[in-house]
Amino acid sequence: MHRYFKIYKPYGYLSQFITNEKPRKKKKLLGELGNFPEETMAVGRLDQDSEGLLLLTTNGKESARITGSSVEKEYYVQVDGEITEEAIALLKNGVEISINGTKYRSLPCKAFKLYTRPVFPERAKKIRDERHGPTSWISITLTEGKFRQVKKMTAVVGFPTLRLVRVRIGNEKLEHMNSGEVIELEKFDA
Repeated sequence: MHRYFKIYKPYGYLSQFITNEKPRKKKKLLGELGNFPEETMAVGRLDQDSEGLLLLTTNGKESARITGSSVEKEYYVQVDGEITEEAIALLKNGVEISINGTKYRSLPCKAFKLYTRPVFPERAKKIRDERHGPTSWISITLTEGKFRQVKKMTAVVGFPTLRLVRVRIGNEKLEHMNSGEVIELEKFDA
């Protein structure tokens, strides 16, 4: 019988349960957030400095279905500066980024400016404040997930990412969860 979890991955945690690094150098791992079965795996990844919705399962086929298909992943992204409509249009149409040294054009995606600042738990490491210039929030929804793709996309259009929070995978949403919270599900709605 397989098990399914959704978790609000906090800032500073790796999206894995073990690390091959010796010594571990104070890396925080997902296993520290709950009592998971030994065969639990993360469905996709979030960078150590990214936060938000992460799905966990003991079902490898379900993990492969979600990561290897066109399931939407939505991110709320705080960027440096007041993002322009031109930059949003570029994001929507796809931009050229580098993936492991190879040029890659991101697929068209959904992107729009958030006019109301989203409410998330305070982050362990404070983000610079308004004294250093304005910031804005955008929503980006992708069906792909290349290495640090969202951060690379916002940087290419001139608005580097300051904070990235995944808020949705398919129909599974982050809403009303606290940082580090784990919820066991009957199955994924993704």
